[in-house]
Amino acid sequence: MRDFYATSASVPLDQAEGLRQLFAGRAGRARQVIALAANPHVAFNATVLDRVAAMLSCLGRQVLVVDAALSAPAPNELARLDLAAGIEPMMPGVAYLPARGLLMQYVDTRGSAARFVEALFDAVPSADVVLVHAEAADLARMLVRTVARPLLMAADHPESLKHAYASCKLLMQRTGLATFDLLLAASARSPRILSIVASLRGCADSFLGALVHDWALIDPALPVPLTRDEMRAEMSDGVADDAHAGAQGDPHDFARAARLAALLAAQLALDDAPDSAPAPAGAALYSEPAAPGRSLPNDR
Repeated sequence: MRDFYATSASVPLDQAEGLRQLFAGRAGRARQVIALAANPHVAFNATVLDRVAAMLSCLGRQVLVVDAALSAPAPNELARLDLAAGIEPMMPGVAYLPARGLLMQYVDTRGSAARFVEALFDAVPSADVVLVHAEAADLARMLVRTVARPLLMAADHPESLKHAYASCKLLMQRTGLATFDLLLAASARSPRILSIVASLRGCADSFLGALVHDWALIDPALPVPLTRDEMRAEMSDGVADDAHAGAQGDPHDFARAARLAALLAAQLALDDAPDSAPAPAGAALYSEPAAPGRSLPNDR
C-alpha cells in the first residue's frame, strides 16, 4: 500500500499540515464507511486495498484507508493516543492508517465499536469515505444497527472461498445484514472466475438466505493506471456481461475498471441512516475473542 502511493504524495512539513493538504476543501459531504472483510487466504489483499482506494479517489472521494486486519502493520505508538498521529498521506485524496489492534480500544460494554468509526472521522474531518479492512468479527462490532453492504474478498483458491462464506455467515448472524458484494483477487485468465462467483452466491442464498449482490475482479498482474485520466478512460470501456464475457474472447473484460467503479458507486449510494430493522438477539454482545487467523504473505 505504501509503495503504490509514495510516488504521488508530496512531503508535508508535519503531520497536521499533510492532512490539511490531503483533504483541503472537502468538508460537508456525507460520510460513508465501506467495510472489507479480511481473508487470510488472499495473498494480494494490499493490492485490493490499493485498487479500491484509487478508484474511490477517481470517483471524487476523499479516502482514509484503515487496515485493521490481523495481517496489517503495527500502528504508530502515538496512534493509540491520537489516531491522526498514525495517518500517512499517500496521494492527493488518499491517506492510510495501519491499525492492527486499534479497534479493540473502542469497544464498549455492549460489544459495539461504533466509536472507532467516529474517532476515524474526527481524526480526518474532511474525509468522506473510510475504507476499513478487518476481520469479519471486528467489522460486525462496527456495523451493528447500520445500513451497509459489506465487501467479501476471495481468490482463486478453495480455502479463500470457504473463508469468504464464513465471513458472510458471521456478519449476517451478528448484524442482521443479508446483502454483500464480492471482490475477487485472481487472474483475469482463470477459467474458474464465474464458477467461483456462482458458488459463493449459491451457498449464501441456499444456506443463509443472503445475497451476493455484485462482484468485481481485481487482477494483481494487470498494470494499474497511474493517472485519473487513464482510470477514467478504462471506466468508459463499459462493464462486461457475466454470461457473455468469456465467449467474447477477452478474459480481461472481467477486470474492467468500469465493473469496480459501478460496484463502488453502488456502495457509496447506500443510505447511511440507522437501520429500522432490529438487530438479531445478542448481535451487540461479543464476550468471546475473535478467532485467531493465519498470517498473510506480506505483499506490501
